[in-house]
Amino acid sequence: MSMSKIQILALSVGLSSAFSPVAFAQAASAPASAPASTPAGPAPTRIGVLNIQEAILASEEGKKEFDALQQKFNPKQAELKTQNDEVEKLKKDLETQGPKLNDDERASRARVIETKQKALQRNYEDAQAEYQQQEQELANRIGQKVLTTVQKYAEAHGYAIVLDVSNPQTSPVLWATQGTVITKEVVDAFNAENPAGAPAARPAGAAASRPAAPAPKPAPPATSAPTPKRP
Repeated sequence: MSMSKIQILALSVGLSSAFSPVAFAQAASAPASAPASTPAGPAPTRIGVLNIQEAILASEEGKKEFDALQQKFNPKQAELKTQNDEVEKLKKDLETQGPKLNDDERASRARVIETKQKALQRNYEDAQAEYQQQEQELANRIGQKVLTTVQKYAEAHGYAIVLDVSNPQTSPVLWATQGTVITKEVVDAFNAENPAGAPAARPAGAAASRPAAPAPKPAPPATSAPTPKRP
């Protein structure tokens, strides 16, 4: 597969892994503290189902921020494609002209290709790692804000628990009626609380939380020559 067919810096599928399930359960189901002068009402009994990954990406802030991130890395993606095209052309030239070259010339060209291929591989891996780090930090930051909205929505509408179904492999939910799915309602509430035009400020001194598991990585650029293994 050529570099031009690879979405090198596309959004990872593993955004749901960027949040701790324990933290999500605590934030989504923690009961509100009732004022001392207000009698406690009936205990909430409803169960809600939420796709937090979908909520993050569907929110106005999420769409704006992830689009900006993609635009930021578009020049790097174009640079990698140019490097890959150069390597592919050198390989094709060597393949077609090889029989006409002497051994020294063939070996010299092969070394040039190998050097450029290694440089391309390093640049690709560096760009991919940088993009995924920023993507996960962005998902964490917006995700924590979404959790705050989930808690408010759950308390206001009598939900005793809200379950995340972003990852079918880890979600305990096997089936749910449409009436229990509150993803759209949460997105609407989040958009109302967080206008997309307002910059998303990070609390002073707060560090972005690390993901619970690394996001899956796309395949490296394809070549006929061996590529260095990742450490």
